[in-house]
Amino acid sequence: MKPRLWVGLWLLLGLLVSAPQAAESRCSKGCDQALASYYVWQGTDLTNISRAFNMDITTIAAYNPDQIPNQDSVKWGNRINLPFRCDCIGGSFLGHQFSYTTRTGDTYTKVAEEWYSNLTTVPWLRQFNSYSDVSIPENSQLNVTVNCSCGDATVSKDYGLFITYPLREGETLETVANSANLSTELIRSYNPEANFSQGSGLVYIPGKDKDGNYPALTSSTGLSGGVIAGISIGVVVVVLGLAFFAYAGIYRKKRVKQAVLLSRSQQQSAQSGEDPDSSLVKSSESAGQAGGGLGMTGITVDKSVEFSYEELAKATDNFSLTKIIGRGGFGAVYYAELRGEKAAIKKMDMQASREFLAELKVLTHVHHLNLVRLIGYCVEGSLFLVYEFIENGNLSEHLRGSNREPLPWSIRVQIALDSARGLEYIHEHTVPVYIHRDIKSANILIDRNFHGKVADFGLTKLTEVGSTSLPTRLVGTFGYMPPEYAQYGDVSPKVDVYAFGVVLYELISAKEAVVKDNGSVAESKGLVALFEEVLNQPEPKDDICKLVDPKLGDNYPLDSVRKMAQLAKACTQENPQLRPSMRSIVVALMTLCSTTEDWDVGSFYENHALVNLMSGR
Repeated sequence: MKPRLWVGLWLLLGLLVSAPQAAESRCSKGCDQALASYYVWQGTDLTNISRAFNMDITTIAAYNPDQIPNQDSVKWGNRINLPFRCDCIGGSFLGHQFSYTTRTGDTYTKVAEEWYSNLTTVPWLRQFNSYSDVSIPENSQLNVTVNCSCGDATVSKDYGLFITYPLREGETLETVANSANLSTELIRSYNPEANFSQGSGLVYIPGKDKDGNYPALTSSTGLSGGVIAGISIGVVVVVLGLAFFAYAGIYRKKRVKQAVLLSRSQQQSAQSGEDPDSSLVKSSESAGQAGGGLGMTGITVDKSVEFSYEELAKATDNFSLTKIIGRGGFGAVYYAELRGEKAAIKKMDMQASREFLAELKVLTHVHHLNLVRLIGYCVEGSLFLVYEFIENGNLSEHLRGSNREPLPWSIRVQIALDSARGLEYIHEHTVPVYIHRDIKSANILIDRNFHGKVADFGLTKLTEVGSTSLPTRLVGTFGYMPPEYAQYGDVSPKVDVYAFGVVLYELISAKEAVVKDNGSVAESKGLVALFEEVLNQPEPKDDICKLVDPKLGDNYPLDSVRKMAQLAKACTQENPQLRPSMRSIVVALMTLCSTTEDWDVGSFYENHALVNLMSGR
């Protein structure tokens, strides 16, 4: 079996495992009815609700006699159940598409969070509509997809009507069970992977019909989340078994290290308790080419080149020490020129298979100006990832390197905005969304024009659309980890938000994430704690000035520094629910950029070569 075919098989496995749960379900038909639990937010009424869900007020009232004693009003803060048909959409997943007529000022966020009370998501709206977020015309029709369940005979045949239930902050498995008057064990059985304490995401709970009864499961219809996951894993195991035996019989001796690599990645994920999608490669192109089953040939990674070991060795003078331009936790990075393009080659050993495959998956699936671009890969002997060459190294080097010109304040703000845009993209504009898990100044690269690019996706974890995350193995860098992650392993996009807040503090002070007093680890203090002591003062102005990078001298606008410090404080709140989203952070930094004067930028550019700063390259 050729290396390209072997990688292709694993791309197929990655596609099966890492697709969003709704898209990974397989169904032949739906069911006549499901219920949507709608949280009535302040400012809405039955007219707006009936308009969004294409049903009359009489029908809504019939299913909610206690919550809606009359049809004139509904009390905000309550939940009401809305009946709808649960369809098998495209033979792929259970859901229903409502048609919503847009109003002035509507955005995908407003539609998802307000008009549909988080029963749908922004990525789901983007996937089924062609409008951009900033230009949704008034009186246009949006397809609004709401997921649903038709039951699971392997759990119980007594329940055949299910409520799609968006979790809210403060809710737990116990509170949901109490409100439904059902046991926690039963609800957990239908939602085995849900994190009920996260305050977001969808779960499915048995519901009553308008007569107050629990309808029984009458036939084999849809599949619940637990069954879906089981089928997906089963498919992966079958394909994996076939791939392994084909590999063992045809190409065992020559490529045994690659087989060990790929199987080890699965084993490491299972042993660590992490979901298998964090170690497999997903490719939209491979899905299209894989239609012929296991007899396929010529599968490649989408928009990436497969290099040979010989080509990489030649471009680096056989991986000469003189070509090393950086080192990370998983290997050295070499400068090279490949096929007429400057490149950076990360060489990783076989033990880093999980990180290799995670990064390959993300960067072949996600493309953005503020994310480092992956050119290609190689899996011969060692593991190699080939990236675009970023001329000016990383942010940590610029802030603390003795041979670097100090970055002017306006450029620091611009780098913060660039990095935030890259993170916002993977958090909110991809399906599935990704969590980087190792944001730090060393992983923000600076290009020739002094713009920032987020790099090093080896620890990235994907989050399924409309689902919650389970506790996971602890990875990342000390000083950038938020409390909920360091203590419990809880993963959400707010992990990256916290780490980004630490980076903002670094941009202000040029200090390490962990500040060591007198060089002593025992007397060290986190940068977050150092700034909070100052920001919590009634008049922090003087002490903030003491924390500003001394290399800046007086060449910075104090008001801009204070605003960035306040933004960093918001990002590093102990409670993850209080931290802003990356979208809000981008908006704040855009405002900061527009109001920040160019403090001594001209002389900086004059004294700083913009191209080939690294050893004359």
